[in-house]
Order: sequence, then structure tokens, then C-alpha cells
Amino acid sequence: MASDNETIQLELVKAILEELPFGVLVTKNEKEIVLCNRVLSEAFAENQFDRQIHLILEKNLVPAVNTPIRLNENNGIVRKAIIQMGDEEYQIYLLLFTNNKSDFLNIDKHEEILFKDIIEFAYDGLVMVDTEGYVQMLSHAYADFLGVDQESSIGKHVTEVIENTRMHVVAKTGKQEVAELQKIKDNYIIATRSPIRKQGKLIGAVGKILFKNVGQFTALSKRINSLEVELKKYKGDFRERNKASYTFDHLMGRSPAFMEVKGQAKIAAKSDSNVLILGESGTGKELFAHSIHNDSRRAMGVFVKVNCAAIPAELLESELFGYEEGSFTGAKKGGKAGKFEAAEGGTIFLDEIGELPLHMQVKLLRVLQEKEIERVGSTGSIPIDVRVIAATNRNLEEMVSKGEFRLDMYYRLKVLQIHVPSLRERPEDIEILVNHLVEKYQNLMKKRVKGMSDQALRLLRLYKWPGNIRELENIIERAMNIVEEGEVIRSKHLPKEITGHKEAVSIRTLAEVMDETERAAIVSCLEMTSGNKSETAKRLGVSRTTLYEKMNKYGL
Repeated sequence: MASDNETIQLELVKAILEELPFGVLVTKNEKEIVLCNRVLSEAFAENQFDRQIHLILEKNLVPAVNTPIRLNENNGIVRKAIIQMGDEEYQIYLLLFTNNKSDFLNIDKHEEILFKDIIEFAYDGLVMVDTEGYVQMLSHAYADFLGVDQESSIGKHVTEVIENTRMHVVAKTGKQEVAELQKIKDNYIIATRSPIRKQGKLIGAVGKILFKNVGQFTALSKRINSLEVELKKYKGDFRERNKASYTFDHLMGRSPAFMEVKGQAKIAAKSDSNVLILGESGTGKELFAHSIHNDSRRAMGVFVKVNCAAIPAELLESELFGYEEGSFTGAKKGGKAGKFEAAEGGTIFLDEIGELPLHMQVKLLRVLQEKEIERVGSTGSIPIDVRVIAATNRNLEEMVSKGEFRLDMYYRLKVLQIHVPSLRERPEDIEILVNHLVEKYQNLMKKRVKGMSDQALRLLRLYKWPGNIRELENIIERAMNIVEEGEVIRSKHLPKEITGHKEAVSIRTLAEVMDETERAAIVSCLEMTSGNKSETAKRLGVSRTTLYEKMNKYGL
């Protein structure tokens, strides 16, 4: 589709042709009419136009020879010229209708004016040379860009006019040079140089800059440089937003269960196979995904995160695989790349994979098997090089048995499987995590404290942690807001679900009060005995068996 600039140029050429005092006919391949001006159109009757034009074309005129002609009761002379532009051949017919034969002598001049006007208006950056490399024509805009005088440049050797030119080479060898890089005045332009042949004989060369508006080339060059800087910024922003932020050094813990899983993750990092990370919500599955990517050969690539539960089902396909222009109402012009294309050469992390609808599981399975994606609205496939790490807190085996998750999809994902332990399975790591989180929020809040008391730590170890590390972080942040500057975080700074203390209510049964009192007494005694159950039973005056029963009853 022609640009606005090309349309304007074409209109200018037509306007010039309409003002010329003789007929002009331009054809391509001896039969396809490219241009025909008003003078020629009016010379024929309306119903005679096609027949008269064909009479001209069928005459097999000798190029560069003035030939008498009579068309539709009009006497005149026709002159034919053949111009080779690259791989295309054009025929120009100039027809002068007059009874004054002396006017025929001016047709060569008319042809020269026509040719120069058309070239000047149709092309901004154009130069023509003869076989020896001497400039025969230089457009005004190109002369301005070069900083030379247009008229005085005619007749000079092209090497004196244009820096780093190869026009003289093409004019001598007859070999076309397409889209070549050329440096002019510290700027780079793209130029095409084509030989010109007339009746098969090499008569020179024409060179054209592949930028239409050479008069604004300097501004365009600056804009391109600006866009390059902007593009680098956007690329940097994209990589910044899509990078793995954590490494194995961020995964803290010394418990046997945790160290075993960390070792499995390091092994997975050395592979390029799919990884399935399982574990309860808040255990740090995403941190493991980050760490695997950063320890893999793809560490320099992007790390694209996708929460499958957060994207509406009807948008999942276009988000993951992208779409083509016009594929649906509201689709962006030019289409859009999906998350898999964005992750090319890197890793894509599919969190909450258990929430993926069955119809999308089928499409994702094909991607995992074929290593290629198909945009919405496209008929072709795009090969991809992406490593997939998926995570879920759901029981996929149970979902498979219920028909909610495809068995083939499950096995394709769990080539390497990692199960991140819950916080209650690693109570010995709580102190390490607490110290880290206290330090983190001290820096964020600009507030220093003296750590956490032993009693508060024991309460944290006894808690069941349904929300795992995410819940622990929430509790530490809350405590940091409550505790005074320079103080120690104590049990009073912890929420009631940790300490066992509850707010008084208007009506409570005796059994509830007794149970709460009994639980608080057990917790308090365990703290005083540093968790020694035998000593706790002795001080409370009950047997160890009774103590164990009550601890189970109260979830201690």
C-alpha cells in the first residue's frame, strides 16, 4: 500500500504531465499502460481511445526516431524511448500533434524537460551518471543533503560530489547493488545503484537513497538514534521486569527436609527439562523457580512469570501464545507476541498450573511436545526455545483421577518434580527465617529492634503455620509495626492465634473457659521448661500420657 508521501509524489508527476503541451504515454512491458496525460486523451474520440492507443503500440517504433503518425484525423509525430530501471523496462511515447512542422524540431527539448521534471518531483535522493561516472543529473534535495551546488555538480565526476560513492563502479560493470550501506557526513544511508541500459546498451547508472525525504534526513537520523536509545531502554525495562530476582543463596534453612529439596533443585538447574514444583501456598515455590533459572544455562535469558489463575480463561490463549492482527475485535495492529515468544531463549514460569482449563491444557501440551506455538488467528507455527517451570499447590494426581487435569499433561510437566516442604515440616528453620525477616523490615522501616525473645520464638515453633513462610512474614511485619524502637519482640507483639490468647466475648461456656485456661497453662509451662515434656507433666501434676493427649487436643 502506497505511503502518503508516495501518493503526493505520484500526484505531482501527474500534474506535470497534464501541463505539458504534447501527449505522453508511459507503458510497461509494451502493453501495460502506466500513465497517459490529458493532451493525449483529448486527441482521441471517447470510443476510439483504446483502439488508437493500441495502434501506437503496434507500430513497433524504432526508439529515438521521430516517426510521422496520423491518429483520429490528427497529424503528428511520435518518438519512443526505452528506459531500463533495475529489472523493469519502461517505454515512453512522446506525441506532438501540430500542423507546424517546425515544432517537431523541439521535441528533443520537450523530452529532456519532461524527464528532468518527473525525476525531480518523483525522487528526492537521486543521481544519474554516464558510463565514465560523470554526473548527468542530481536532484535538488540530494544536492542540499550533500551540501553541494546542484548545477555546478553536473559534469563533475561522481566521486567529487558524493562521499564513498560506488556509482562509477556500477556504471562501468553494469552490476546492480541493492540496499547497500553508505557513509555520508558521519551518517549512514541505504542506497540502491542500478545500471541504465538503452536498447540493451549500458549508458550509465542511477542511484537512489531508500529514504523518501532526504531533505529531512539529518532530522530522521537523529530520530533514529533517539529511537535506538529508547528501544534499549524498553528492552532494559522488559528484561528488568522479566528477570529472576532470587538465587539459591536466598533459600534459607538448615533442616534435613529443606536441604534435600534444595539439592534436588540444584540438580534440576543443570538440566533443560520441564520442572514441576509442588507445595502448599506460601512455601516459596516461586523462589525455587527463580533460583533454578539463575543457576541454569539460561540465566542470561529472560524469566517470564505467568499466573494461570489470574488471567481470565477467554484471554489465556492470546496471553500465552499471542495473536495476529485482525484475529478478533480489539486486536492490536500488527498483532502481539505472547508470553512464550517473550520468553524465547529463557524460562517461562507457569504458576498455579492446576488452574489451567482443560482446553488450554491441550494447547499447552502441544507446545511442550512440539516446541512451537501458534498465534491466535495464524495458520502457521513459530518454533520456540523456552524452558518450562510449572508450580501448583493442588494435588495433580487427585485432579487427574477426577478428570480435571490431563494425565499426559501431568507426565509431560513432571519430568523433574520438586516438593517444597511446609514450614511445620521444618520448625528448626523458623529462627533462621525470623532473623532474616526482622533484618529485612528493620531496613525497610528504618527501625532498629533487639531481636525476638526466646519465649516468642518457642511460640512460633509450636504454631502449625497454615500460611507457611508468607504467613510468618506477615506476622513479623505486624510485630515490627507494634514493637517500640530498640525493644525486643515478645509474645505480646504476636497475634492471638500464635499465643493462644483470645479476646473476651459477651457469653462463653464454662468448658470454653476451662479449655482456654488449660491450653494457656500448658503453653506457659512448656515455655518455662524450654519444651521439656516430662518436666512440664511433672509441674502440672499429670502423667506424660495425659499431657500428650491434651497437647494433641489443643494442637500443640
